[in-house]
Amino acid sequence: MDKLIIEGGIALEGEVPISGAKNAALPLMAATLLARGRHGFSNVPRLRDIRTMQNLLGHMGALCESGEELTIDTSGIATLEAPYDLVKTMRASVLVLGPLVARYQRARVSLPGGCAIGARPINLHLQGLQQMGADIALEHGYVVATAKRLHGAAITFDQITVTGTENLLMAASLAQGTTILRNAACEPEVVALAEYLRKMGARIEGAGTEEITIEGVTELTPATHEVIPDRIELGTYLVAAGITHGHLQLTRCRPEHVEAVIRKLQMTGLKMEVREQSIEAWGTGEIQSVDMKTWPYPGFPTDMQAQFMALMSLGNGVSLITEQIFEKRYMHVSELRRMGANIEVEGRSAVVRGVGRLSGAPVMATDLRASASLVLAALAAEGTTEISRVYHLDRGYEAIEKKLAAVGARIHRVRDIRGA
Repeated sequence: MDKLIIEGGIALEGEVPISGAKNAALPLMAATLLARGRHGFSNVPRLRDIRTMQNLLGHMGALCESGEELTIDTSGIATLEAPYDLVKTMRASVLVLGPLVARYQRARVSLPGGCAIGARPINLHLQGLQQMGADIALEHGYVVATAKRLHGAAITFDQITVTGTENLLMAASLAQGTTILRNAACEPEVVALAEYLRKMGARIEGAGTEEITIEGVTELTPATHEVIPDRIELGTYLVAAGITHGHLQLTRCRPEHVEAVIRKLQMTGLKMEVREQSIEAWGTGEIQSVDMKTWPYPGFPTDMQAQFMALMSLGNGVSLITEQIFEKRYMHVSELRRMGANIEVEGRSAVVRGVGRLSGAPVMATDLRASASLVLAALAAEGTTEISRVYHLDRGYEAIEKKLAAVGARIHRVRDIRGA
């Protein structure tokens, strides 16, 4: 396994281009199963999760070609199974369930894996498919779904679910009749998927709101689409500017997708000049301690909680951070403490008392966003930090050490011979 070595205490300065969003690209790739032929996507990030989805689609018979663009030809789909070995490392693999049962009337998908940040069951996906007429069985760790043809239904999610909304949105596109999804996720990634489905011929209204209406059609056709910029990567580099007291120009981004993050970071003292497709950010003076609660979009994203906590570790007071999406998303706390952070967890809340400095230390990443928080803390810390198990980072941040090195960070990747 690889690890990152970071020598902290350097103010970052320069330009960082934001990559395409993994969480937008993955459902787009799954959507190719809905239409036979050649699909094309630009601005696809080069990440481990993208390769995993390519391997999964390839296992089913699709031909995936990566170059300047990613092309996926689904003409040869022959296997309707997503096996455990391909699904265990990435929860988004479950997104093939809806498209498979909608178009091929059958799917056998392993229960998904991914980051260990608490229970993320797919029961809402399965309940929705059942309401649309699918027979669902659980067999030896696999979901087996069958249906002669799905039919429209009025589905109300008990809680907001992004992948559940995406899965049923795709399934409903080929269902007979009209489907209404209520309490649907409003994330930009959901909107991006709906836009691509409409290009394919789907009839969808209301994407980006809590109620989405889908009028099923009998056939969809391949199209081309550009993947939206990664709003979580953008938020992470905004924090990097603040925590290092640096000056960064973040380009190729969509500031409207991170309005809640921008507002909260401005409260911490981060200065910003927001333009149509870029943000100039610079950290000046003390980092102000402010409270934060995660909330579904357009609220403050749970995927930015760990990074914000790293920033608050160097705040000038006390910050109360409340995680309202996942119940076990504080595994980065123990590692931040190793670097000198003063954090106490009380249920779903964490009390962060700002300290004067953080110190470099050997730490271990536990999930994707926890990894990012440790990188941010290391950039600001005195001395050298070694971060092991950084394969988590490779799931969601494209060339992070190269981008950081280009703006002045002293960071490099080495092979961890201990296999930690």
